[in-house]
Amino acid sequence: MIATVENKLDAIRGALPSEGLFADKDWLISPDAFPISEKFASDLEQLGHRLFVFQRACNQLYQLSFRGKQPEWIAKYLDAGKPAKLVELSRQKIFRDELPRVIRPDLILTEKSYIIAEIDSVPGGIGLTAWLNRTYSTLGQDVIGGETGMLDGFQKVLPNGGDILVSEESATYRPEMIWLVAQLNQHRTSNIEHPTSNWSVVAAENYELQPGHDVYRFFELFDLPNIPKIEALLKLAGEGKVRVTPPIKPFLEEKMWFALFWLKPLREFWRRELGDKYFLKLHDVIPYTWLLDPTPLPQHAVIPRLEIHDWRQAAKFSQKERDLLLKVSGFSPLGWGSRGVALGADLPHSEWERRIEHALDNFAIQPTILQQFHKGSLFEHRYYDGESDEMRAMKGRIRLCPYYFVEGDRVRMRGALTTIVPADKKLIHGMRDGIMVPTRIDTASGRRP
Repeated sequence: MIATVENKLDAIRGALPSEGLFADKDWLISPDAFPISEKFASDLEQLGHRLFVFQRACNQLYQLSFRGKQPEWIAKYLDAGKPAKLVELSRQKIFRDELPRVIRPDLILTEKSYIIAEIDSVPGGIGLTAWLNRTYSTLGQDVIGGETGMLDGFQKVLPNGGDILVSEESATYRPEMIWLVAQLNQHRTSNIEHPTSNWSVVAAENYELQPGHDVYRFFELFDLPNIPKIEALLKLAGEGKVRVTPPIKPFLEEKMWFALFWLKPLREFWRRELGDKYFLKLHDVIPYTWLLDPTPLPQHAVIPRLEIHDWRQAAKFSQKERDLLLKVSGFSPLGWGSRGVALGADLPHSEWERRIEHALDNFAIQPTILQQFHKGSLFEHRYYDGESDEMRAMKGRIRLCPYYFVEGDRVRMRGALTTIVPADKKLIHGMRDGIMVPTRIDTASGRRP
């Protein structure tokens, strides 16, 4: 076992692939995985199945809506701004029960527990977390998922292997997928169940169909117009001749599901589909969310919790009242990577007002949500400071991303990526001055929550 901090840092740096894991991005290195308690780890394990059931219920609600068995406005919201041809394809019977097989929620650790900022159905960080788990396992750290958990989980997404299509829009993540594929292919001969499964990473824009090859789609569906040869793949998927995952379902890539979860008219649906226990558990961790729908309200009605009659009144909120997140709901280059997210309290009043107006004017083609902001608690974690060539402690806020893989009738947490950013950062994502480490279980004490 490597004991000294210097040796640990050397081992981590030495294990980095020469081409890196993210294109033109790096992060602060720590010799320590982030510790959590056994109780919290157990709760995270259970969260995976709750989120699978939630996504299954979302899928069911959309299906019932466009068939007229639930209110039609649900599907209308979810289809807003999407090409009719894509909507038609997503509704085909052959895809009816298809769900994402990798689920990654973004959890913000708070004073009491955590809040789910969003759920990513086409998540980055799979290869990075697999690499972190392997690297820190060699340092003797008991990381969640173990040394090969992420590789084992991803192998089960397409058991016979397949082509990972990475678009130019998602090119930042291409290096980590190349590393992941190299590991999968290296170990395929030792896989008793699927000894001949083979994987490759292909530029989505240049993809030529390979007979018998399934596809892992590493791009969101708004990107389809930029992929000239995609029609042939979509046609074969619709005919059941090739499997594409995540499924061709743009409605599942929307952030507005959290707003639909909180709508009173749908409360009984959620309780029935989730069950009372799961409904209440998710009720505690899904932040209250609104759809910025400009439809006029009756004179006696108000928007729940905000107690305003018209969204344009929200444009007049004071800075204290603007402790709210504006988010592009989906189907847009702004819908991923924090690019379409803004904290109202950090915006000048004129910019906040402009964004509210823009969201209302464009709701029919690009829905926006408003979400209650929960500030993360402060945790301390040490890291290596390259400028001073010494170890330092960062007091920062944490986004914890467990990776769940749907494996037959089980949902398993195969790894968890922890991102720690300086305390003055309100929005948490991978950045040059942030720490990224795997997550481990601390049997002695652990940390809150």
